[in-house]
Amino acid sequence: MERLKDAFMPLFLSCIILFVTEQDFWRSASATTLVTGTVYCDQCKDGERSFFDYPLSGATVAVTCGGSDGAATVYKEETNWFGSYSVYLDGSPDLGGCYARVVGGPAVCGAAAGPARGLTLLFRMFGMTMYAVEPLLSEPAKPTEVCPRAATLWPVQPPPPPIRWVPTPLLPSPPPPAITFFEASACPYYKWTMVEYKCYWRMVSPDTPVAIAFGPVAAGRYGAETTLWEALQGRRDVYRTLLREGTTSLLNSYNSLSFYYPTLSVIDLMNRALLGSQQEVVLAALRFRRANSGAFGGDSVACNFTPCPT
Repeated sequence: MERLKDAFMPLFLSCIILFVTEQDFWRSASATTLVTGTVYCDQCKDGERSFFDYPLSGATVAVTCGGSDGAATVYKEETNWFGSYSVYLDGSPDLGGCYARVVGGPAVCGAAAGPARGLTLLFRMFGMTMYAVEPLLSEPAKPTEVCPRAATLWPVQPPPPPIRWVPTPLLPSPPPPAITFFEASACPYYKWTMVEYKCYWRMVSPDTPVAIAFGPVAAGRYGAETTLWEALQGRRDVYRTLLREGTTSLLNSYNSLSFYYPTLSVIDLMNRALLGSQQEVVLAALRFRRANSGAFGGDSVACNFTPCPT
């Protein structure tokens, strides 16, 4: 009974994902070029992505490309419930000189837009081309109350007097790993299977069923009893490779706030791929693998694992 209770919320989220992604799937069936990214609400108006920002639904993104004749071609798309957008184009146009920017947003966070971002070519193979855009920002009219105030607004308190007593010496114990949630980190699948890093499993465990982590669509493909630990062993099949890399991205998103894909975007992309063609599966697996390798656009991020205390 407890297990069914724990499964309710992920299954509910998965049903929402199916609803919002079905239209995108049919639209992408004939497209061969994809531009994708995420828009965040910059709640503190500090011009950068921070802990207080969240994926923004209902924002309009424009991908603008200049032509040889000086005329600009603009492709617009609106973000889904998880702040993600996907612009599908026919053919294989060269989008290296194009850029994406937020041109509109909901009333709650649409007063101003952050800077435009260039497009980064991820790969071109199997007749498909994919470009990624670094996170875009949209700002509210003024910073929200959850944002920390400037240091000058707070009175400076004198430091407390030093403690004079000497504590009783204790036997040395191994220090726990440093808090890494706010640090950028991306770890490949094999590191998540190593015993010395088992303390980094958060929110889910190796015994968590894939059906609970990703929802009923994944359960239909991989079975209700397949666990996340078994998912990390997948190989020699595109669907098993997708599950392995998608599970790795899910674990990375729980471990680091700065991972390229937020948790809900990982689940969204996984379900979208499982509903699509084999090309969609290959595409999603490559996107997850690139993120897990630490290649975030033009940046490179390392794995921040250190051995767990014994």
